[in-house]
Amino acid sequence: MRYAFFSQLSTRLNLLPLTIICRLNRLALSTLMFVVVAQTVLADDHVLPIFPQSMIDQFHTSLTGATWVEQPDHVLYRASEQKWNRLLRDTVSLPNWVELSLQHRTRFESVSHPWRQGQLGDTDMQIPQRTHVRVGVTRGPFSFLFEGIDARTHAQTLPNDFNSSLLVNQTDILQLFVAATFRDIFGTGIRTDVHVGRFTFEFGSTRLVGRRVFLNSTQAFDGFHVHISKPGQWKMRAFLTEPIRIDSTEIDKQSAKYLFWGTTGEFRQLPWMVVGPYYLGLNDSVSSTRRVINTYGLRLHKAPTNPDFFNLLDEEESSFLSGSLGFDYELEGAIQTGTRGDKDFFAHMGHAQAGYTLNTTWYPRFVAEYHYASGTNSPEGSQSQTFDSLFGIRRFDLMATGIFGPFARSNISSPGWRFVLKPRSDLQIFLKQHFWYLAQAKDAFVGSNQPGSAALQDPTGSAGNYLGHDLELAAIWWVSSNLIFEAGYDHWFKGSYFDRLPASAGLPPDSHNDSDYFYASMQVRL
Repeated sequence: MRYAFFSQLSTRLNLLPLTIICRLNRLALSTLMFVVVAQTVLADDHVLPIFPQSMIDQFHTSLTGATWVEQPDHVLYRASEQKWNRLLRDTVSLPNWVELSLQHRTRFESVSHPWRQGQLGDTDMQIPQRTHVRVGVTRGPFSFLFEGIDARTHAQTLPNDFNSSLLVNQTDILQLFVAATFRDIFGTGIRTDVHVGRFTFEFGSTRLVGRRVFLNSTQAFDGFHVHISKPGQWKMRAFLTEPIRIDSTEIDKQSAKYLFWGTTGEFRQLPWMVVGPYYLGLNDSVSSTRRVINTYGLRLHKAPTNPDFFNLLDEEESSFLSGSLGFDYELEGAIQTGTRGDKDFFAHMGHAQAGYTLNTTWYPRFVAEYHYASGTNSPEGSQSQTFDSLFGIRRFDLMATGIFGPFARSNISSPGWRFVLKPRSDLQIFLKQHFWYLAQAKDAFVGSNQPGSAALQDPTGSAGNYLGHDLELAAIWWVSSNLIFEAGYDHWFKGSYFDRLPASAGLPPDSHNDSDYFYASMQVRL
């Protein structure tokens, strides 16, 4: 094991400027919520209450009761991001048809030997924080929901520390929509949901469209969304939206020159297979390189046979667990056509995995998996072949993102394995290893750049395509639906690509050395 990471971390801690102390007041909110929840959970008579006893009693009743009710955005994305006991709402004695909630996450993360062009060869250490406020009303079939977001990062001590709209979105509107839900159309058992306004959403595996969880900010869309389903049998969705362009410090904006639309389906006629076809269209005339992309995809996987196995998750969750005991599998493939800039565009992506979960103590699960996303074999040619990951998320099957996240679902080939344990119903531990290769050696290493700078690339291909392999150990502890702790460590053994890159590629000093990434977070949901 290398010790450079720890010496770099010690140096950075000693160099933290005094101004960081002033920023610590931003931790007050998370500290306050932690004290309240801890006091309620522990119910220690020796702890001096900082709130009236009547409020504490209401808090405790809510904490131990099933006070969650379906939210207006229930069908838009995974239930685990909405489903927790509404302590704040119940404490002030609001009815269930009112949504009033607050969630906050503070995370410490550090990565050694950054590799992105423009960074220094030092340790990047940051404290990202994210707060969501939700206010809504549901009366009969109609709903209104507002969700605000404030995402910031602190403790940056070097001017070239990684920072972008992926990490920072200060005081903005994440969701603001009206919705209508009809649960049984004409007695057929068919449910219909319609959303109009600004919302976040995801579908299927979330590899191409997902609500970001690990990252500080997330992608929102303005437009409309229709969901029609017969629960447990099939569902279909269609949407037409303008993706929101996140501005770190100003109000986010949308443009009629930036359109995203599509339709998806999911059919469960077979007990051993869920069939999920989809089509996605993108017309981006706002970016410096215009993109007109049509994506045609198909996902096949085994339906969960034991949804309770997820604990606080649900069967739509892109999780390290499968929700099934015994054998499970997933296959997904997509092709993209269109134009990118002045070039014709054709690309493809594939994912395959097979897993097995033992019905024994700790429910050990082993998964073998492979990811592929095409790259351009001749960057100077007339065709672009680098797969576009659109608005997908990466944490669940690639790696932790945040200030880390070196690998994107573009120009990548990666076999690997994952081992998952569930020692308790509220604790999940996993160990994974992936080997990383560029799909095309001459194409760019997508994701290896700071905002505004170019990605690492060797147009000659002489540097090869081996990026190395990483070994990650992480754990998630759901103390309750209202309090979640998570921690992880990832060691990236860098490959020969970094030793062979020409100096003109802009590789930071010492970045050919292995990188260590560590994070620890606490999330409180009221």
